[in-house]
Amino acid sequence: MLAMEEDTESYSPKPSHKHWPRPLDYLLKEQRLMFILVGMAMASFFFYLQPEFTFSQRTSPLDHPHQQDRTLTNFQQDLDTSQHSELMERSTMAMMHNSGAKMPLGLKRKPLRIVVTGGAGFVGSHLVDKLMARGDHVIVVDNLFTGRKENVKHHFGNHRFELIRHDVVEPLLLEVDQIYHLACPASPVHYKHNPVKTIKTNVMGTLNMLGLAKRVGARFLLTSTSEVYGDPLEHPQKETYWGNVNPIGVRSCYDEGKRTAETLTMDYHRGDQVQVRIARIFNTYGPRMCIDDGRVVSNFVAQALRKEPMTVYGDGKQTRSFQYVSDLVEGLVRLMEGEHVGPFNLGNPGEFTMLELAEVVKKVVDPKAKIEHRANTADDPHMRKPDISKAKELLGWEPKVALKDGLPRMVEDFRRRIFGDQKEGSGAAE
Repeated sequence: MLAMEEDTESYSPKPSHKHWPRPLDYLLKEQRLMFILVGMAMASFFFYLQPEFTFSQRTSPLDHPHQQDRTLTNFQQDLDTSQHSELMERSTMAMMHNSGAKMPLGLKRKPLRIVVTGGAGFVGSHLVDKLMARGDHVIVVDNLFTGRKENVKHHFGNHRFELIRHDVVEPLLLEVDQIYHLACPASPVHYKHNPVKTIKTNVMGTLNMLGLAKRVGARFLLTSTSEVYGDPLEHPQKETYWGNVNPIGVRSCYDEGKRTAETLTMDYHRGDQVQVRIARIFNTYGPRMCIDDGRVVSNFVAQALRKEPMTVYGDGKQTRSFQYVSDLVEGLVRLMEGEHVGPFNLGNPGEFTMLELAEVVKKVVDPKAKIEHRANTADDPHMRKPDISKAKELLGWEPKVALKDGLPRMVEDFRRRIFGDQKEGSGAAE
């Protein structure tokens, strides 16, 4: 046995590393591995250490058809790098914006992704126009109950614009930097139509949008209303005034709904550090208002154009303040971009009685228009005038457009929508 083992060992000597020849297939495998490692190193050098090289040399695949496959691959790699870089820069600016940090001089402002709930409505569509004009990406969320596609159709086809038909009572997941929350019927005719739906929109809709702001770190702006002051016992109304609201009246779905929305907004701000802004909007007029929506300016203009008596409720001595829509939009943007939470009154302190407003409309539309008095509606405020000293001081904002200048623009819009291409006073107005 020992002899056999010795013979076996002598027949199977261990190879020497210096002299024993390596098989050919082993050498080939080693060379292939070396080529792979060198290739990976070169790829890392070009695509990670010098990304600007491929960017500066980028060409369209249509310029060199014979190199189409190779160029398309490089183009996609460059595009991915560009999108990643832009996303990182936009995220950095959004964080700076939400934290209140100042943007360094010389650093170009990147477009923001902004959602506007109720963006197909009267005020919302004008806000969308301003945001689109400055180069932002805008997502309109609207269930089109009072909003109209026609108000934003001029943005259809623009890659920076999206319209989502959605009710904010239901949750919605989006990646955005800012949220302008305007969604809610704002005229008595509309919010009294379904009061339960109105208060659900104010409460559940605001909760959903605040939850979205919390998840994605977006800044949130609530458009509240002067109706939170109710039938005020203080005149003019300051933001420190708590209001005089009937909690069980026919207007409570809107008045108390907005008051609750303000409460939720401040609770998210204090409890979850959500960046919030609150605007209390006073009576606003301008093109794209809903015709016959029950608001006094639109009622007077539509009635005068149709040769109908202008309806004045009560004795007509109630007072209101009217701001043109472009002034309001400017105030909303300044509030969103500023460093103050609010609430801020946004309105025109110029005060008119209903009879005075009727006379202004007569002068612009039809001097022969008649006025008809009717019984006053329930919980109708007797006085409404904003104190805007806070907005002047902290936002540098005040309205610029006088009623006599803004009203003709609204009249022209109503005339076109009521009569179309037909002559005023024809059967189309009936």
